[in-house]
Amino acid sequence: MTVTTSVPNGWVCLYPQVSSVTDDSSLTEDSSVIEDNRTTNQTVTISLDNRGLAYADGFFTTMGVIDGLILWSDYHYQRLVSHAEALQLNINSEELLAVLELYAQQLEQGMLKLVVTRVAQNVRGYGYAPSTNGSDCEIWLKATAMRVSTALQLSLPDGNLVPIQPNASAICLSSQIACLPPSLAGIKSLNRLDNVLASGELQQIKAEPLAAKLAVTLGEGLLRDMSGQWVEGTMSNVFYQLAEAPLLESKTASSIHKDNENYLTTGQWYTPSMAQSGVAGVMRQVIIDALSTTQYPVRIRSLQDEDLPKLTQLFFCNALRGIMPMSSLTLLSGDVVDFESV
Repeated sequence: MTVTTSVPNGWVCLYPQVSSVTDDSSLTEDSSVIEDNRTTNQTVTISLDNRGLAYADGFFTTMGVIDGLILWSDYHYQRLVSHAEALQLNINSEELLAVLELYAQQLEQGMLKLVVTRVAQNVRGYGYAPSTNGSDCEIWLKATAMRVSTALQLSLPDGNLVPIQPNASAICLSSQIACLPPSLAGIKSLNRLDNVLASGELQQIKAEPLAAKLAVTLGEGLLRDMSGQWVEGTMSNVFYQLAEAPLLESKTASSIHKDNENYLTTGQWYTPSMAQSGVAGVMRQVIIDALSTTQYPVRIRSLQDEDLPKLTQLFFCNALRGIMPMSSLTLLSGDVVDFESV
């Protein structure tokens, strides 16, 4: 597995070792790689036969890095293990995580994006060989230096800190995501076309002249799957509270939100199931685990059309941005459901 002593500029192939020979059936990107304190110009090559490119046969994960450490590394490790098993890919997850941690140390702050694909097969079409070769994979990594926002942080019940973003607004999108078989539900596979189209719809709404006021605060779109259940955001998971859920009378929502201290532990939070659609995100699981021993553990509950007017709180979350609280949700009808500001 390729390990450098400095963060490369662009994509690097961690496994198998990058070949110095390219051919006409390749897409290439030049990058400077430092190995054993020697700088070499190396061509990073991906074959047009790559099954991730051809069939989305693989998965990816995106990791935030702060102070040289991967945020929620244990959860990303679990994703490596579970996704390799689900897609029948041969990955040494412990060794891979160790390599990622080395890159994180060099990056110091930013983002690591890992892409894993099955290697090209001798079997024609979609199939893969029922052998070791059928489970072999290519592992690609891109390190990006960027600022990971930690100005505001929320303390979880287990003592961990998670970033919390400024209030934004959300809108229900008409785009829908696919329902999947149990073996693929929740997997962050390379096939994200439904999210691509949904994100395009969100950007189009932001660009509309009549929606100029909405676009200023619009941060995320809420998505249904093909069964009509509201499942997730375009790039995030969703948590919500309902009017009939219990709230602690000793504190008002406004006093709780001023210092962010009991935002997650006051009242009953729900999150939709990932059993038939959506991506089971790292931050989603972090929050579920953190609240598991509190008075109100997170409950897995579907979010239906009739629930939307009853929402009292809503936030989206992902591993890079943390918690993204919403101040309002615009329904497909045009009606707006307002929430307490955080």
